[in-house]
Amino acid sequence: MSSAARWSVAALVVVAALVVAIWPRGNDAQAPSYEDRFGPGGSTPMSVGADPGALSALRADAALEPCPAPSSAPAADSVLAGITLECVGDGSGVDLASALAGRPALLNLWAYWCGPCAEELPYMQQFSDRAGDAVTVLTVHTDPQQASALARLVDYSVTLPGVQDADGRVAAAVGAPAVLPVSVLIRPDGSVAKILPQPFRSVEEIAAAVEQNLGVAA
Repeated sequence: MSSAARWSVAALVVVAALVVAIWPRGNDAQAPSYEDRFGPGGSTPMSVGADPGALSALRADAALEPCPAPSSAPAADSVLAGITLECVGDGSGVDLASALAGRPALLNLWAYWCGPCAEELPYMQQFSDRAGDAVTVLTVHTDPQQASALARLVDYSVTLPGVQDADGRVAAAVGAPAVLPVSVLIRPDGSVAKILPQPFRSVEEIAAAVEQNLGVAA
């Protein structure tokens, strides 16, 4: 082989390696880091719609518990006043201040691509099952991909009620930091008792945090 031919082959090898290095990977596209979405230089994509039929089928598979219904009038200064979000389970609108008024609540902010959220959510389910009506546990999905959230919940066997918050309205209202997961403990009067930007590793950890900050033993 001539020198010119060898150099041509070498050049083709280099080009092929560069193509492989920059070619988009399925996992990268589906599971961006929190920094990519919300950190410096990142941006939140526009709300992504899903085919209504496919979304309906996913909701049926997920069989989520109903979102909480209003039981009393919300306090005028509730931190969640004016925030109405879509219920992930059935697509209905949920006025958060009204739905959570008069009862202690735990809001769990998560996203389908968040690894620590995947580990924590089953513990949230266990805590909710244990607490019953004593504490309202509501998940808040903070990514536009609602269909992906439903698919993940099916994978995790989690049926907690949840709302879709693609624009991060809850995080902004309570002053939550730009990390996931975040648990927000809300008093019956609508004020924030505690913001916990950390993943819980057991149901006992969740119960201890709720008892310490909301005074509810479960």
